Amino acid sequence: MKKLFKYILNAVPRPLLIKLSYVARPILAFSMRGTNYVDPIDGKSFKSFLPYGYESPRENVLSPSTLSLERHRLLWLYLKNETDFFSKNYKVLHFAPEQAFYKRFRNLKNLEYTTTDLDSPLADVKADICNLPFGDHSFDVIFCNHVLEHIPDDTKAMQELYRILKPDGWGIFQIPQDLAREFTYEDNSITDKRERAKIFGQYDHVRVYGRDYFNKLRKIGFSVDEIDYTATLSPDEVNTYRLAKGEIIPLVRK
Repeated sequence: MKKLFKYILNAVPRPLLIKLSYVARPILAFSMRGTNYVDPIDGKSFKSFLPYGYESPRENVLSPSTLSLERHRLLWLYLKNETDFFSKNYKVLHFAPEQAFYKRFRNLKNLEYTTTDLDSPLADVKADICNLPFGDHSFDVIFCNHVLEHIPDDTKAMQELYRILKPDGWGIFQIPQDLAREFTYEDNSITDKRERAKIFGQYDHVRVYGRDYFNKLRKIGFSVDEIDYTATLSPDEVNTYRLAKGEIIPLVRK
């Protein structure tokens, strides 16, 4: 199954994948129901999760019901348990909205919720993250997760995120990160998709972020909390929810 999922991810354009997933999701969720693992986003349980990965697929990580990955479930638990996101009135901007969150966030009465992306069919506003059509200090909360690794000029993108965030606003800017790597690695001369997948982990990534990612955000002006939320959970919870132990949530504030 890993080979099949790897082929599909690399062969099918992302916008089409999103559309096809609406058909496949209920079938997968029904066929894989069980009691071993739980998706905390919708509370459904399964005998196993699905594999996922563009280059080296990971076993047992993709929820059949919400199509959430480890990072989505971790963020959901953090938002539910540690923030007032689900109760306070916020004006929210969500880049490249994930299916696991899109309808749930859209239906929250406390949020003024806007989505943006260049290509996603879920985007309200088609926009370039390096040249955003929003005024200064426009949003209370910004989610920009697994986006910056796709952007050649990530410094400009971070500056735009800082510009449109309100004073005292906050955001979550998750990225795929190699915490064993001190410095971010990028090489603009690598343009072949197969080579990019091997080096950066995905054909449309342009860098591998290291631990210096947090300081790069700080240089833009953000204050950054490096939150290891899995450290607050039991080993059984980490396994049951299929989380990545030690994954850091970058919580930024202005």
